[in-house]
Amino acid sequence: MMQREKISFTEQRSAVKIEETAVTGFQREESEKYSFRVYDKGFAGIYFNVGKMTDDEGFGKAEKNLVLERPYKYQLESGVRSRDLTEEVLTDRQLIDIANETVAYLKEKHPEFTMNGSVAMRRKTVVQTNSAGLDLSDTDSISGIGLSFKHRDSKDISDGYLSMEFRTFDLKKFTDMADEYLNAYLTPAELPEELIIQMQYYDLLNKLDECLDAERMALGTSLFSGKTGQKIFSDRFTLAHDVSDKVSWGDPFFDGEGVTQDGDRRVFIDRGVLVSGYSDKHIAEKYGVPHTGNAWRRLSDIPVNGNVNLHIDRSESTAKQLLDGRYSVFPVQYSGGGWNDKGGYAMPVQCAFLCDGGHFIGKLPPFTMKGELFDMFGDGFIGVTSDDPIIKDKQVLLKMQYGK
Repeated sequence: MMQREKISFTEQRSAVKIEETAVTGFQREESEKYSFRVYDKGFAGIYFNVGKMTDDEGFGKAEKNLVLERPYKYQLESGVRSRDLTEEVLTDRQLIDIANETVAYLKEKHPEFTMNGSVAMRRKTVVQTNSAGLDLSDTDSISGIGLSFKHRDSKDISDGYLSMEFRTFDLKKFTDMADEYLNAYLTPAELPEELIIQMQYYDLLNKLDECLDAERMALGTSLFSGKTGQKIFSDRFTLAHDVSDKVSWGDPFFDGEGVTQDGDRRVFIDRGVLVSGYSDKHIAEKYGVPHTGNAWRRLSDIPVNGNVNLHIDRSESTAKQLLDGRYSVFPVQYSGGGWNDKGGYAMPVQCAFLCDGGHFIGKLPPFTMKGELFDMFGDGFIGVTSDDPIIKDKQVLLKMQYGK
């Protein structure tokens, strides 16, 4: 018997443009995208449409696409759940007022810097339903400011970036952060002998994402291949796919196949021990590995493995407590490096601040930070802070080395 499934994305975005520390424009966008899917005799027919379309027309076109013979033999999910994490929806007028207030503050307090970027608000809803009884809906609304800054004496295009997002907008949190960054920029400091990096860890997770791919692990092309059940990192290190209310930031609680997790969370590394890689239904069946519900939804094709929202568990200690009297280095602008195939990491840092865990002390000269995957998250892993100093977001503390 033929079954049907429909996935819809609706999004509204408003943005106030800021150039040379002045409000210069406003843009509002709304989009609707739909994926109509039918399943029959082990194959899927899919039709993707931008804009409104009736179900009869959409599913009719999907049925015609069964001739393409996309194999999909897996049982459809069922279950009903709706989540809306919205706390505040800013009007266009409010967004413009915030941008004007931001510009006025920065011009008065930090006239030696020019700012470019935007103040924006986005609201997104993802819905997935099917004829097997699935009816899932996830909505989130996020506002934020993102501005690059440049000192008037600098010869660079940009000297750094200020970014902060909210569910309930708080301009003072942003201006406090701007004060920390821009005042520290004007105060020279020296690199500490011991390099302890304090930063948002998102940019470091792409290597872990790659290593935890269950297909790579099965084929022997992952640094984690053959290590399941072994201790590979510090016992202070726990990594999970987490889309719970507390952690999710615009990430639906279900994957591309409509699979949900117990507690909206799946642990892959538990206190340093590798539990498993991540997989969708196809990869789990193909390689005989646990199915972890990590299918990446594609609106114009069948799902593929790769939908992971990785988070490192927080410690119970603040940044100051973890540092225990030491100084950290907070990279602000860095580019030109990354991970190599063997797990080595090297990244030139163009701008960084010396930090005591709670405040920036001054600007450091350029340097290169380097490390190795199993050291950085092993003996070099100090922890993720329980507080959110300066940038109002989670931060990791890692022991690294200076590179050339």
